Amino acid sequence: MNFNLSQIPERVAKPRKSGITMVMDKGLSIEEAKNFLSVAHPHVDIIKLGFGTSFVTPNLREKIEVYKSFNLPVYFGGTLFEAFLIRNQFEDFIAVCKDYAIDYMEVSDGSITIPHAEKCGYIEKLTKHGTVLSEVGSKDAAHIIPPYKWIELMRAELEAGSSYVIAEAREAGNVGIYRGSGEVREGLVQEILTQIPEEKIIWEAPQKAQQLYFIELIGCNVNLGNIAPSEMISLEAMRVGLRGDTFHLFLNKEMA
Repeated sequence: MNFNLSQIPERVAKPRKSGITMVMDKGLSIEEAKNFLSVAHPHVDIIKLGFGTSFVTPNLREKIEVYKSFNLPVYFGGTLFEAFLIRNQFEDFIAVCKDYAIDYMEVSDGSITIPHAEKCGYIEKLTKHGTVLSEVGSKDAAHIIPPYKWIELMRAELEAGSSYVIAEAREAGNVGIYRGSGEVREGLVQEILTQIPEEKIIWEAPQKAQQLYFIELIGCNVNLGNIAPSEMISLEAMRVGLRGDTFHLFLNKEMA
């Protein structure tokens, strides 16, 4: 850090397995990606090329190389996996990942229905090709999954080989673990945490209030995802108590 301050919570050092921040790139140019990384790269752990943007992104290889030059793993959004799958092109998806040297892969079923045993089968197959992240939860706000089912699905996907399970929220943060207003479904989250290790869950949290909730609940080393590039530095400040929302969170009580 740039200067000394006492009572700053200790962040896990990179390369991290917890305290991860996954950034969602929804269409940055190559120069924008370089500018973003010039300031934020020490705090970023994973880059997701959101939904199906990689299909229409010009100079995709060059962009991936920019991220990889900072030792950041890159992966295609789960929607792209589903787009391949619904077209019976699962093997083509593997081939594309190999062609672009992508060794992180997301398995999701937010837009299509996949029998869960089949989904776990895809996870098992992809673990032979790299690190698998699997997403639980629907993008359909009307599809409410009860807490016991979230736990059941997450546990099965971790057992199938997922390194992390991602709690669905979409890029807007208004489905899955959140209500349409963006409010956290607190009972759901807390019930999940009784059964699934916190370090194995990446909570999609694009909104500041959502990020704050998880920092207060779990601590500065909570795994957070779908973070906008422009919010990266402000999130890291909030993680360590240097934003008004968390200013008193890590101070000794006699100083707070």
